[in-house]
Amino acid sequence: MEKIVLKATKRNVTGKQVKALRRAGQLPAVIYGRHVEPIAVSLEAHSAGLVFAKLTSSTLVTIDVEGKEYVALVREKQRNYIKGNLTHVDLLALDLTEKIRTKVQLVFTGVASAVKEFSAVLVHRMEAFEVECLPTDLPERISVDISSIKEIGNSIRVHDIALPQNVIVMEDPDEIVIIATLAKEETTAEGAGVPGSEEAAPSLSVERGKKEEEGADEKKK
Repeated sequence: MEKIVLKATKRNVTGKQVKALRRAGQLPAVIYGRHVEPIAVSLEAHSAGLVFAKLTSSTLVTIDVEGKEYVALVREKQRNYIKGNLTHVDLLALDLTEKIRTKVQLVFTGVASAVKEFSAVLVHRMEAFEVECLPTDLPERISVDISSIKEIGNSIRVHDIALPQNVIVMEDPDEIVIIATLAKEETTAEGAGVPGSEEAAPSLSVERGKKEEEGADEKKK
């Protein structure tokens, strides 16, 4: 996995004064973790925005704070609802020697012949797995090959999916991930599904750090 590094500087500006920081092209952020006291930082907004747009919820990013590096996961991203640009980012600093639990996005690959041969509808019941592993073993995505779905009723369950080495899945092994159904069954089947989101925050076994004032101010607006 390519190492992603973003440079940041410590900041003393908080609350309403952060608006001036944003106007100057800076993105406020906070780094926190089990072994890290919350650190208020700022990043160059344009370059950081381009990087964060490409990250999944399980992509590691290294934040270089004036020469000291923190390996982190993006915990939360706040945006301007009108312009769509990032206004604040929460970063969870990790200890590379401690296992974590987090969600990893599923990516479906291949072609299910049931769709062409029987006009099947593929219903996704899971979009991510909760996994446990060391940060250095954390995959950005987990691939699911759907080419084994050849007829109506065929499905892929959690235990059918090959996981990267040293990664333990915390889901029920018998849980259905994706299933081929008749078109008329689509509504009922989807009702039982678990919709996913690319922006979903990871569920981690690390307590959340202290929320900064500007984060609270943004949500009130």
